[in-house]
Amino acid sequence: MSFELCIRRKRQEPCWWVAVGPADATVRPCPAMGARLVSEKLRLETIMYDLVIRNGLVVDGSGEPGYAGDVAVSDGRIIEIGRISGRAQREIDAEGHVVTPGFIDGHTHLDAQMFWDSLGSSSCWQGVTTAVMGNCGFTLAPGSEEQRALVVRNLERAEDISGAAMEAGIKWNWTTFAEYLDVVDGLPKGINYAPQIGHSALRTFAMGEAAFERESNEAELEAMGRELNDALQAGAIGLSTSFSQGHNTSDDRPVASRLASWDEVKYLVMQMRNYRDRMFELAPSDVARFGEIEDRRRFHRKLFDLAQASGATATWGMLPLAAITAEELPLLERAAEAGVKMIGQSHSRGISLLYSFQTNTPYDWLPEWRDIRALPIPDQLAAMRNREIRHAMIESAKNATFGKIVGSDSPRAPDFSKLIVWNSPFPPNRVVQEVADERNCHPIETFIDLAMESNLNQYFYLPGMDWSTTELLRTMRHPQCVMTFSDAGAHVTQQDCSLQTHLLGYWVREQQEFTLEEAVRMITSAAAAAWGFHDRGVIRPGMVADINVIDPATIGPSLPVLREDLPTGAKRLESKATGILATVVSGQVFIERGAHTGALAGQLLRRREMN
Repeated sequence: MSFELCIRRKRQEPCWWVAVGPADATVRPCPAMGARLVSEKLRLETIMYDLVIRNGLVVDGSGEPGYAGDVAVSDGRIIEIGRISGRAQREIDAEGHVVTPGFIDGHTHLDAQMFWDSLGSSSCWQGVTTAVMGNCGFTLAPGSEEQRALVVRNLERAEDISGAAMEAGIKWNWTTFAEYLDVVDGLPKGINYAPQIGHSALRTFAMGEAAFERESNEAELEAMGRELNDALQAGAIGLSTSFSQGHNTSDDRPVASRLASWDEVKYLVMQMRNYRDRMFELAPSDVARFGEIEDRRRFHRKLFDLAQASGATATWGMLPLAAITAEELPLLERAAEAGVKMIGQSHSRGISLLYSFQTNTPYDWLPEWRDIRALPIPDQLAAMRNREIRHAMIESAKNATFGKIVGSDSPRAPDFSKLIVWNSPFPPNRVVQEVADERNCHPIETFIDLAMESNLNQYFYLPGMDWSTTELLRTMRHPQCVMTFSDAGAHVTQQDCSLQTHLLGYWVREQQEFTLEEAVRMITSAAAAAWGFHDRGVIRPGMVADINVIDPATIGPSLPVLREDLPTGAKRLESKATGILATVVSGQVFIERGAHTGALAGQLLRRREMN
């Protein structure tokens, strides 16, 4: 038997002679590297790549027009793009599909969930391959096991995950943030996570109970600074904080970061001046958002000066309200002109509050509702068929007096002219008032009837504020805003997190407000550049092989489904999607046709570069 063919592999390994003849022919090392094909008739039997995605339209994340091509992957990296003849261990036929970079979400709260959910649901179902966690000052570290209750107190209300669930789901074996990162490194992960250190956790670490009561003293502030520097050296990509009046503890106090002075914040952010590509994420206060114009501008000047002096990228959620965008978008523009790094986080739908009898309603706190709502769903439905019980529920809701709103979970009177009956993932959906008018019923009665007609499975959602579609599109298009802000992992029974697939399905396909190339750029390379992920976000040789294969004709979010799979059996909403053929993480097919393949190739993305 003669050996007449040599194939040069893409890895730095010896190439091989391949026998022409029986299928069981022996294979021997090549005596000369780089030999060429000597006969067009020879069969190519050698595996050259780990994965090849064939026959797709490559939309590479740059914003440039898509092009036909195959994508080859080996060792977790994109190796080659074009017409690829070499074979792979695994191949995906992307005929009729679009091949994009994996989506990057800069605003999640998956810190707790990742300890019991290796997939990163619901982000994983939305095509997200990299999630920035630790936003709004909420992290699980630093803090010893003895301080655990203080740390959890900061985040259990915002995350909508009880302390009991976190107690059951998290083995607490760290004190410092660096130790915490080592623990996270060892967790099985389906997607990649980039860690920020939270200001509230820093305060409870250094101050104990006093973090919820007062400003820090000099010794406490120095302790926070030391721990922050250790965290940045260990790989934290930045610091996050919250001034928002909507962020409160489970015992109705401000979260710890809200007690900090601006001097404390400034001292901590300035620690990042020696580190490259670090983030300062914040949730602004109501005064900075809705206060007197001079108060707002004073805060903007302080934030601008701090971003300029520290070199950190300041970023926050951009609310699509004309009164806010009129001030905050020009601030971003001034920063860009001055070389100061500021990024607004835009949304594709506007944050909404989700209601259902499966989760929460606006009236659960009323005595006439409380006992009924504590029953299992079938028993609730049976009770509400009782005429007297139903009447009592309707009348108490009609006469309810709502208190001050202090958080997303605060009871608030629904505006039935805006409360949407969520039957389709995309608009238009009808509002409760419209249905009530047709039925000649009070909207509260209609709200109950619609729920009962679906065996209490009907979902409703209410825009968090009177969002403007004009301002929503303006923020989405703004060059200093990035499409992110899903809040995945937070408010787990109160909202869904499908902004990426909503963008592609609704704003691209249904409304044609963006080209596919523009939209893909918004959730890939734009986010990668803003958050300093220089090795992902575009499909290029040498880049990390985080990839989605999508069907532009069908991609979109599905309606959320209730799961009772948190530790202790607590509830959460899961948001899946249609139109995603495959999601690849670090070169391994992670999700295929809406199901997990078993691969868990996600990584903790540490950042250690110094200036």
